[in-house]
Amino acid sequence: MLDHLVALFARAGRLHVTLDVAAGATADGASAGARALGEALSTHLRAAGASGSGWAMLPADEALASASLEVTDRPLVATNVDFSRQPVGGLADDIVARFLEEFAAGAGLNLHIRLVEGTEPEHVLAAIFKALGAAVGQAVRAHSEGGNA
Repeated sequence: MLDHLVALFARAGRLHVTLDVAAGATADGASAGARALGEALSTHLRAAGASGSGWAMLPADEALASASLEVTDRPLVATNVDFSRQPVGGLADDIVARFLEEFAAGAGLNLHIRLVEGTEPEHVLAAIFKALGAAVGQAVRAHSEGGNA
């Protein structure tokens, strides 16, 4: 499931990323992967000409989520989503919350995630990761640039 969510993230942001986390990895392994992904993107987020901020609102079936972010020296995640109620595809209840926290810490982001609507856990998570990917894609590009990171 995590592989699917990261693929949605990359596609929505038009990013070329690969995250290798072994199947059946512990929550600690997924967290380490999230931090590594954030650290890898940190360079692009802080590159000369990168906007360093972005936002997006995207759907996945009945779910609609937004992600807003800005590069910062004091990373944090603020959300209205109770991830303990979003266990999906074998993911532990808190793995998505930990993934987002580690990603924001690794990338150095002030990250705000909002669920506008949605009840199906798979759709909620898909909307969140799509919005996050699109916002990151926006943040790594210059304001007038349309190319890939």
